[in-house]
Amino acid sequence: MTLCSIELAAGRDLAVGAAPFVVGVVLVALLIALVWRGQRRRARVPRPEEQPRLPESGPVGEIIERREPDEVPRDVPRSTPHRLPGFGNSGTRPSGAQQDASTDDRSRGGGRPQE
Repeated sequence: MTLCSIELAAGRDLAVGAAPFVVGVVLVALLIALVWRGQRRRARVPRPEEQPRLPESGPVGEIIERREPDEVPRDVPRSTPHRLPGFGNSGTRPSGAQQDASTDDRSRGGGRPQE
């Protein structure tokens, strides 16, 4: 090897080692800038037209009703979720015995029944 080829090889090795480092620094700077921009965007206070509005009919009242689950078919020895209606997400229907939930002992969230 001549002195000229050794100098070219050394210069090439420097470029091969420095290029990935520079690309890495640029990528890290880009990611930091994107995260900073996202945080600024998320922290922005919504404008008045972006705020939620009441329906024209006024505030929606709370509806309290008893629901009972749909029956699971018992005629099949083994039911898998994809064979059940709703793909395993059991539905509910209004209960036949609707009663004021505020007078029901079970609706108080546990504890001993009120006397």
